[in-house]
Amino acid sequence: MTVNDRIESTELASRLEALPQWRKLAGKLCTVYEAKSSAEAIELFSDIAGAAQMANHHPDVDWRYNLLFVSTVSHDAGGDITERDLALASEISQRAAALHAKARLDLIKVVEIGIDTDDAQAITGDWATGLGYREQPDGSLADPAGRLPAIWFQHTPTPHPSRLHLDVWVPHTESAAVLSQLESQGAVLDERSAPGFTIASDHQGNRFCICTEQDR
Repeated sequence: MTVNDRIESTELASRLEALPQWRKLAGKLCTVYEAKSSAEAIELFSDIAGAAQMANHHPDVDWRYNLLFVSTVSHDAGGDITERDLALASEISQRAAALHAKARLDLIKVVEIGIDTDDAQAITGDWATGLGYREQPDGSLADPAGRLPAIWFQHTPTPHPSRLHLDVWVPHTESAAVLSQLESQGAVLDERSAPGFTIASDHQGNRFCICTEQDR
């Protein structure tokens, strides 16, 4: 493997047109497959493992009854998406089609925790120790096992009274329905940074962001 097969974000958008079942979210290629049964989901899981072994490039797969949540990124390329990720995604899509598994773009989500702070270095170590996380090159924190939400620090000289918020990543194609429902329920939406992210405030002022891959 090399680190020279990174794909620039401008090129990736066009390349993903050939992979309609996949989306780039929070720096990874992601999809969700729904099988007809738990047994067929396990069969697809086995097929994905075989494809990964042949490619010597291994995705993250989370099995939930008849659903498989799949993501891939190249850790040896600094966490970038590479040609290997696109090739593996294509192979997984073919194997899913052979088993008649259905892509569920509406279930693709990634959740991260954002913390407002005027001094990230003063608190990074506490969060890393408490959660057993590792600091990343960009200053964020990540679960070494890849299971729990990442934590990133939003630097601001005037931290919000509600310092913690969730970033809920959804495909841009699915975001309009989410935002429409939030608005109908009375949530306050700040769309000044849309479609990259929309800040939602609930009825008690707690904030979370609906983030998409657009204009990031």
